[in-house]
Amino acid sequence: MGDVGKVPVLSAGDGVRLRPWRLDDIRVVEEAAGDAYIPLITSVPTTYSDAEGVAFIRQQWQRNADGLGYSFAIADAGDDRALGQIGLWPKEYGRASVGYWVAGPVRGRGVAGTALRAVSRWGLGELAIPRLELHVEPWNTASWKAAERAGFVREGLLRSWQEIGGERRDMYVYSKLLADLD
Repeated sequence: MGDVGKVPVLSAGDGVRLRPWRLDDIRVVEEAAGDAYIPLITSVPTTYSDAEGVAFIRQQWQRNADGLGYSFAIADAGDDRALGQIGLWPKEYGRASVGYWVAGPVRGRGVAGTALRAVSRWGLGELAIPRLELHVEPWNTASWKAAERAGFVREGLLRSWQEIGGERRDMYVYSKLLADLD
């Protein structure tokens, strides 16, 4: 892309903010690496060490520096502790993909949906990206419900869309347009 700017700090509300990654965020990377699913669908290391955690964070910085997109740490607005990750990845033809994960201890608290609403407002409004897309496996009810609560609309099922863990998987495709903002 080449025209991606600096990762900003975004107030998300509901006790959540989005901010650039910091080296002291490696504990949440360690939690995510211990998850059975997150390393399969992200660049979180499958085997954790502090060196791998630092490498993951540096990779997030480099993606932005290379103009590939924006990787935010989802953080607690009170103590600034990292809770997960959300990324906005601009593509060609006026689209951007969105991906997110939250660490196990904070799941079920609405953190993903809150972060998704914030990054959507910013991407559609501030960056003027016409269309945001995300993909969720049909079994991942918590994730697709977070997407729907954040105003994303399910458009269909993409059969055998992506390889995950060595097998082809179906994915729901969701979108959000400027007209869909809250």
